[in-house]
Amino acid sequence: MLQIGDRIDHYTIRKHIMQSGMSDVYLADDLLTGRNVAIKIPDATILGDPTQYERFKREIEIMNRLEHPAVQRGVEAGRYNRVPYLATEWIEGQSMRDLVAAEAPLSPDRAAALIGQIAEGIAYCHDHGVVHRDLKPENVIITPEGQPVLLDFGLALLRDARRVTYASLSAAAGTPEYMAPEQVEGQRGDKRTDIYALGGMLFELLTGEPPVSGDSNLAIMAQLLRGDIPRADAVNPTVPEHLTAIAARCLRRHPEARYEDVRDLILDLQHPERVDLQVLDETETKARSIPAWQSQTLVALGISVLLLAVIVLIAVGAQALKGALP
Repeated sequence: MLQIGDRIDHYTIRKHIMQSGMSDVYLADDLLTGRNVAIKIPDATILGDPTQYERFKREIEIMNRLEHPAVQRGVEAGRYNRVPYLATEWIEGQSMRDLVAAEAPLSPDRAAALIGQIAEGIAYCHDHGVVHRDLKPENVIITPEGQPVLLDFGLALLRDARRVTYASLSAAAGTPEYMAPEQVEGQRGDKRTDIYALGGMLFELLTGEPPVSGDSNLAIMAQLLRGDIPRADAVNPTVPEHLTAIAARCLRRHPEARYEDVRDLILDLQHPERVDLQVLDETETKARSIPAWQSQTLVALGISVLLLAVIVLIAVGAQALKGALP
């Protein structure tokens, strides 16, 4: 981890902000412009991955395509002493995660307005061929003026671009609580994947809880694949019926059952009278908890897979060592 005062190219590190995915994010001074920037450095575990620099170049290419109040701007992607880095504009404000922790559940009007602003930014991204794929409260900063800004396009898809993957990244990319079921299945996703995540964030702003939870990532993923999503008004009875229906439609198990375009979601947020309430007839009134035996089975399966992988690695290593000895 970098220390305060360390130099990366023409940037001086001022503070470690957070660990985001497989990267560390720092506040830094740009010695050329005098401005504050955010610097993203890969986690030590993937520094040797040759595609990491390509990922950062892709991320800066995506960010430089976009110019919208709800989208963070990129500065540059570079290498310094063989360490790749990504520099972006520094956004002053409060993380949506902190807002949820401090104030959720929000009033229905405030929650709808906030998600509507974020959705406007997502609509702009989609118009420019970009799917974010990692929308969650941690990746949204709300400025002192109340403008939400989307961060972290590290998992974003760019239309017609060559696919770049991490050597150590699984096919299921994203944060389990906000992943769409198709991401859990290893698919790349599309615009409707972002719509699913918008529904998850709306649900959490309205209820103070994410739409899915479990005692492990495997349990959460199983719940997603079964489509076990409760109605928002079953978690918080003060949630209006039209917002319950909007969240439910975004969070449908199959992409074709969600909003086809994020602008339809925006229209429903702005005009409650046009919301189709029929979706509520097909939505559970309460969460169906994962049976204990199933959760334990999933965990046991995961542990078994990990143990098998370790045994294989040990066997391969022993074989290689044997072959190297005279």
